This record gives sequence, structure tokens and C-alpha cells, in this order.
Amino acid sequence: MTIFGALGIAGTGVTVYRKWLDAVADNIANVNNASPTNGEAFRARYVRAQAVDYGTPAGAQVAGVELGSAEGRMVHEPDNPLADAGGYVRYPDIDLGSQMSQMIMAQRSYQANLSVASRAVDAYQAALQLGRNA
Repeated sequence: MTIFGALGIAGTGVTVYRKWLDAVADNIANVNNASPTNGEAFRARYVRAQAVDYGTPAGAQVAGVELGSAEGRMVHEPDNPLADAGGYVRYPDIDLGSQMSQMIMAQRSYQANLSVASRAVDAYQAALQLGRNA
């Protein structure tokens, strides 16, 4: 593998983890969105990644985005303006603790891929300096 290969693979990782962070941020932002009981709850987004075979380009890619359940969870809030006759509203079925854990994992992985790219650039610059000093 060449230095440019390392940059390409790290770049695909950065893209996958950025999309994962975007999905987690969207889920966290909508965790408290109420909906009427006759409608759908916010559907959480889950990024599905897959490895790309070795070759050009190698690395990872987003294989798709899966949506969570539209059923959500029913909460009794009679004072909510969206409440039905029984006083219920629908909230997304999103576990905030799980989303925070996923955010930390995606953030650390994003940083690791950026670090790999940075090290590859440093190695390339050092190789250029060797050529100048010869």
C-alpha cells in the first residue's frame, strides 16, 4: 500500500463516520419531538457501513441508512397541544444513552481516521524532503 492508498482509505473512514455522526446528531435533536397519535413518530436513523473490497478505491462506504420504528412510544401528556382525546402523544423510541455512546464511538473513530491521514501526509512530506536533500 502506498501513502496515497492510506490517505484514500482514511478518507473513506472519515466520510462514513461523519455520516454516522450526522445521523446520531439528528436522532438526539429529535428525541423529544412529540407527534399526534394518528401520525408517525420521528424515525431514528442508523447508518449501515460496509467494507469495500481491496482495489481502487479500498476502504469503507455507507451501505445505507436504516430507519427506526415509526410506532414510537405512547406517553400520557394531556396538557400537550398534540394530545389525543385520551391525553396521549407519540414520542420517538430513541434511547438517549445509546445515542450518546454511539456519538462517542463515531467521534473517536472519526478522529482516528483524521490522525491516519495526517500521519500519511507527514510521511509524504518527509519523503519529499529526502529527495531534496539527496
